[in-house]
Amino acid sequence: MITTAGVADAVGAALLKIVVPAGDAEVRDVTIAELDDAPTGQSGDLVLGAGVTTPEQALAVIERCAAVAAAGLVLKPPLAAHPVVMASAAERHLTLVELQSHGSWAQLVWLLRGVIDRAAAPGPPETGEAGVYDELFALADATAAVLDAPVTIEDAQYRVIAYSSRQDRTDPARVSTIVGRRVPGDVIAHFRSRGVFRKIATGSQLIFVPQGPDGTLPRLVIPIRAGGELLGSIWAVVEGPVPQERLRDLQAAASVLALHLLRLRVQADVVRRVSADRLRAALRASGRMSREDLGLPDGPWRVVALGAHGGTGEMVHNLALWESITRRHGWHQPLITDVGDLLFAVVVDAGESAGSWRWLERLIHDIAEHDPGLHAASGSTAAHLTDLPRSRVEAAELLALHDSAHRRGPVLRFEDLWAEVVVHRVVAAVPQVDLLVGGPLPDLVAHDRNRGTDYVATISAWLDQQGDPQKAARELHVHPNTLRHRMRRLTEVVTIDLESPRTRLALQIQLAALRAGPAIAARAHR
Repeated sequence: MITTAGVADAVGAALLKIVVPAGDAEVRDVTIAELDDAPTGQSGDLVLGAGVTTPEQALAVIERCAAVAAAGLVLKPPLAAHPVVMASAAERHLTLVELQSHGSWAQLVWLLRGVIDRAAAPGPPETGEAGVYDELFALADATAAVLDAPVTIEDAQYRVIAYSSRQDRTDPARVSTIVGRRVPGDVIAHFRSRGVFRKIATGSQLIFVPQGPDGTLPRLVIPIRAGGELLGSIWAVVEGPVPQERLRDLQAAASVLALHLLRLRVQADVVRRVSADRLRAALRASGRMSREDLGLPDGPWRVVALGAHGGTGEMVHNLALWESITRRHGWHQPLITDVGDLLFAVVVDAGESAGSWRWLERLIHDIAEHDPGLHAASGSTAAHLTDLPRSRVEAAELLALHDSAHRRGPVLRFEDLWAEVVVHRVVAAVPQVDLLVGGPLPDLVAHDRNRGTDYVATISAWLDQQGDPQKAARELHVHPNTLRHRMRRLTEVVTIDLESPRTRLALQIQLAALRAGPAIAARAHR
């Protein structure tokens, strides 16, 4: 399933923008709006207002779209932003989408067909549609014929995605690029020193790079953009400056290539989005899918909650961050999705290869040395798909305790900290005011506040370390004699029976409630 908003996200802001959001209707097909009184499309259609030129026509199409429960309507500016048109779409709960003025309807239909087909039957996210790659190789050959030079086509990350069959006149750098599917580091340094990458990132002009060291032949580089967004580039190994008439022919090839690269990106994004939606449903226990449907390897598994700087307000950034990290270290199809305001990964509990729990644990420990803001918490093992929601809840609870358990490192495991989760559940289930209603702790809190003492921290460390003055003193960074002195003084302030197991348990629950109070209150008001 893919919604109208999902289609707009997949195609990207370079072409589509949601003007009036209205629900999560599924897009099943795409159709062209008729300007007569005939019904416009059917339920689930994304309707394209290709011939709509006036507000009156737009209002009539909106009415007919709403009558058949269409998934949405696409218009061009200025109609898409016309106040009367927007108000009509909002009133009828119809999602209104704007096609940017530079986009053509033919291009959009071509892209949307790929999006909807891929959403209906997604394949591996890294492969895209084989036909698009075949077309890219054919386009590389056509470009090579225009330039009479060997050509490679690279994406925005400078990875080779297609190359011409003519690679007879080339150099070692080009061979390494094709074989390794990425530009070698020393070649990158040469081009960077010439300002090539800066020019690609900021402009659309053709770039000629003179011959470099170690036999690197001259290059002609053509940035490929759509709506101002960099999608990739064409690199041709040339013998010298290219004649002007050939450069004109290249512009047409570049515009066609932009569509192909945009379609590849759209397909990959759609597949990832569909996979994330399915995984999210499995973690919520709201879908009945097989392991194959979810793209999961053989179990058992663990669900891992992923944390990073930025909090929930930076969800999109954090998702991109974790996907980038895991892919860069070998997990080519990371099983990561968001549920609520948290990110979760599903990893295999056995082995040490990329995508396993031990691999992820080791990776986070290594990264945390340089970026202490990255941390994670793992739920217990899920032997069956039905166990995934339980492992997710455990991971989420444990991640919420990360600050209080930071001394244990950047990676927390449920089996190691289940007792803290149990206490947290008790505290979360009972209002703080009820837990702190009696006993000596409220008096100690008041004494610390009024007199500047540290009796609450002292009794907390003493209980955590089971009455061991040496360990409790180390936790407080004080001398053991100082701790013993504080313990004697606080018994003069309140009556407390630390020999009683129930008293100690009650105090630990109250202390947990005291620490968790602000966090629980904040969650309750979300």
